[in-house]
Amino acid sequence: MSAPKHWPKQFSWHLTVPETSLWANLEVSASRYPGKAATVFYDTRTSYAALAREAAALAGHLQKACGVARGDRVLLDLQNCPQFIVASYAIARADAVVVPVTPMHVTDELAYACADSGARVAIVGAEVVERVLPLLGTALDHVIAVTYSDALGSGTSLQVPAFVRTPRAPAPDPRVIAWHAALEAVHTPRPHTTGPDDLAAILYTSGTTGRPKGCMHTHRTIQTTAVGGALFENVTQDAVILSTAPLFHVTGMQHSMHAGVYAGATIALLPRWDASAAGYLIERYGCSHWANVPTMVVDLLAHPDTTSRDLSSLRNVFGGGSSMPAAVAAELQRRCGIQYMEGYGMTEAISQTHINPPHMLRRQSLGIPTFDTLSFVVDPQTLRKLPPGEVGEIVVSGPQLMKGYWNRPEATAEAFVDIDGRRFYRTGDLGRMDEEGFFTIADRLKRMINAAGYKVWPAELEGVLYQHPAIHEVAIISAPDERRGETVKACVVLKQPGAVDAAALIAWCREHMAAYKVPRRVQFMESLPRSGTGKIQWRSLQEQEWQAAAGGAAGTASG
Repeated sequence: MSAPKHWPKQFSWHLTVPETSLWANLEVSASRYPGKAATVFYDTRTSYAALAREAAALAGHLQKACGVARGDRVLLDLQNCPQFIVASYAIARADAVVVPVTPMHVTDELAYACADSGARVAIVGAEVVERVLPLLGTALDHVIAVTYSDALGSGTSLQVPAFVRTPRAPAPDPRVIAWHAALEAVHTPRPHTTGPDDLAAILYTSGTTGRPKGCMHTHRTIQTTAVGGALFENVTQDAVILSTAPLFHVTGMQHSMHAGVYAGATIALLPRWDASAAGYLIERYGCSHWANVPTMVVDLLAHPDTTSRDLSSLRNVFGGGSSMPAAVAAELQRRCGIQYMEGYGMTEAISQTHINPPHMLRRQSLGIPTFDTLSFVVDPQTLRKLPPGEVGEIVVSGPQLMKGYWNRPEATAEAFVDIDGRRFYRTGDLGRMDEEGFFTIADRLKRMINAAGYKVWPAELEGVLYQHPAIHEVAIISAPDERRGETVKACVVLKQPGAVDAAALIAWCREHMAAYKVPRRVQFMESLPRSGTGKIQWRSLQEQEWQAAAGGAAGTASG
């Protein structure tokens, strides 16, 4: 194997990652920089020594009070906060497997994640406790409830959201223990036995089959993109990372948390996106690195509070999920003297498989394959390699790829193919590679909606909507959205016309699915188009939607 044509000369293309667990990264950084700020949370600093001490205490609690054994799964359901980082490394220290989920999940989605992963213990934010209470005694045995205000110090000039300011409240159930009580017990964990090829995380992603699938990642696969990201983006011990991408998602997890801890950097955390607060943190703490989705950059540069802020400390702004608008890229260049670094990846690859080289950043390009990674464009039917310029399916092979889908051997077999004796993952994205080795996206082979970086899988949503008593048929498609790039639209045939309106249906969806999945638009139809074999032709509906938008017609009812 050889490096891509434009691989940066300052890096070896082969990356040697630590032969250790993720816990060792925190242990080493705490040993090297004990008094240094590991996190900043609304002007409250937590040192590396304190972070490691809390993680070890929580690991002991998981093992001795919750019965967590080697290889057991632990659900993690938190906003971005210091406790998320502590919990992640505590689970690793306990020789267990983290199952991170979005705090937007409702009870039904949490029940599925617990049942599928086998997690019997959950660490959740106080705002989520009511949603997990119905699972106690059935799916869950223990819940550790996090009060975000425990991580706040004496004061801050920032506007702190109400859910972060909320003080401790009594546990609503004896099987729910408060975070502070778990730490104050100071249980000593058993000797750490996890190695690099042990399972470290199960991260859920959906797909064409509807139900989310758990991607199995080892400590080695996670180290690959964390260490590679730190190196490529020049994250050092003196970097200050602005953490706004959700830590439960691979972009935030790898580029804000694991890369930062590996390097011994400082991580400035925001639990929810707030452009005004982001500008404050960049100026006050000299944030140098920021992994995000392009809409966050749009919001930051357009916010009135940012116009007078000094953003010059930013050295690397990295992301993907959607293309960066040219005007915003130009404004970022003007304000900070840097170009946006775009990359491409997926949950199955624990973030990046492609990235733009620092010396040759291209806008709206996926970049080139990263460390030790091979990628081609192939004919989706024959798997024949296609020459530069031709559109086909992007396939990738590298050390960051998941080991498979949890308890889904058939889905795993379908996801991978053998090309020239090497295992490649089929991304489902249609793209092309140019003569210089840079990749771009052309279309999608799989049904997927990318709403401001959140991946939404129509088959999963359709499965939920068919549970509504008034719905006869439904097709989920993407619709253009000025801010999110695209959004979710439901095309619905009712059993009885007028049985439910768009607002009521959207409200019902909010109770049964995470907020980012909820259809923003609903169109009621007499029937859905079908093929000669009876299959619903969702693609024709989607094409009509985008053509209508291009012509200035809305074509939807929204709620």
